[in-house]
Amino acid sequence: MMRSVSVWKQELADGTHTSRLAALYCCAPEQTPTQAARYAAVLDGLETTFGSHTEAGLYSAPGRTEIGGNHTDHQHGRVLAGSVNIDMIAAAAPNSLNQLRVQSEGYDLCVIDLSNLAARKEEENTTMALLRGECEAFRQRGAKLSGLDVYISSNVPKGSGVSSSAAFEVLIGVILNDCFMAEKVSPIAIAQIGQWAENVYFGKPCGLMDQMASSVGNIITIDFADPAHPAVEPVQVDFSKAGLALCILDSGADHADLTDEYAAIPSECRAVAAVCGGEVLRDVPFETFLAKLPECRKQCGDRAVLRAFHIYADNERVAKQVAALRGDDFDTFLQLVTESGLSSWEYLQNVIPAGYKEHQEVAVTIAAAKHFLRGKGAVRVHGGGFAGTVQAFVPVEELAQFKEQMEAILGAGRCHVLSIRPEGGAVL
Repeated sequence: MMRSVSVWKQELADGTHTSRLAALYCCAPEQTPTQAARYAAVLDGLETTFGSHTEAGLYSAPGRTEIGGNHTDHQHGRVLAGSVNIDMIAAAAPNSLNQLRVQSEGYDLCVIDLSNLAARKEEENTTMALLRGECEAFRQRGAKLSGLDVYISSNVPKGSGVSSSAAFEVLIGVILNDCFMAEKVSPIAIAQIGQWAENVYFGKPCGLMDQMASSVGNIITIDFADPAHPAVEPVQVDFSKAGLALCILDSGADHADLTDEYAAIPSECRAVAAVCGGEVLRDVPFETFLAKLPECRKQCGDRAVLRAFHIYADNERVAKQVAALRGDDFDTFLQLVTESGLSSWEYLQNVIPAGYKEHQEVAVTIAAAKHFLRGKGAVRVHGGGFAGTVQAFVPVEELAQFKEQMEAILGAGRCHVLSIRPEGGAVL
């Protein structure tokens, strides 16, 4: 929704958008000036980078936290996830160049010619690929694309396991949807467009959970049995009322050079499914998998078989987690979170990269968190694993001490205390 840049700046300074910002960022009204200043800054960044514009739109896409279902999405399984109150924001304004020009703070300027949106092999694994792919996806859906300048700022830590990449994809999708679609696509479609761009243009065989959680918002459970039409249901829960704080612990390990580790998980699971007559594990009844176990071991190896055991079990755990949350049974919920974490480490094996000895940051983070919680709350590897973050549900009365203890080990600012955001990708 385009409006006068000067009007935006005046309204942000005057507090006109206080209630909207308080809802998006799960904070008290008196805490919203910090967020208003972020939006004013992206308007300034837009003008500094691209020159003056008479009007602009303001947009947001949140990071996400995976609560249940570790690596189940790419096997068409179930997940439980939520959007969180850290995000990427953008100011966008028209240009007359027939180009999409995107400047993210701290990164190189990206320029896409909107007259040529075919995938390019040389752009794989680049932001250019994601932008070109999303533009093409919207064009196929009837978008009348024209020149647009976009300036982006983020407080979603890169590589932190709260999916800065999905937030970026959703943010671009929200902008293109608002600016160019006469008939708006749904948040689910925006997530699917982001995944398609990442799979086809970027070259990464990712699932859909990250984009869906960022785009749809709040806490949702998703069943990917029909990935073209995923079943999305809200799960109403307030962890604070249960006396729990959600913490994301940054292990300090980098995802760089771990692409092969991540890619091996869906590849091995699909290999097991193929032996059992399916494309993914969701196609194969567990009893069939058990009957074919010797053949799976012979053709796929034992690690692949163990990973399949995890997928089947975590898929069922999601349904149990949803039932527990809907019944306010937080003890059972925390037990299931713990079980998922143990399964990820022992069976899925996505805590320590193969062959790593000196660097086992995620494992150390889990061990320390469990030690300090002393059997309370719950701890699990978060997201893709191998690097990035660990998730902890911490009793609120223990939070201050827990944060201090973990940051003494990991470093200042590495224990992120987050809230579930009630809305996904948003037009301010």
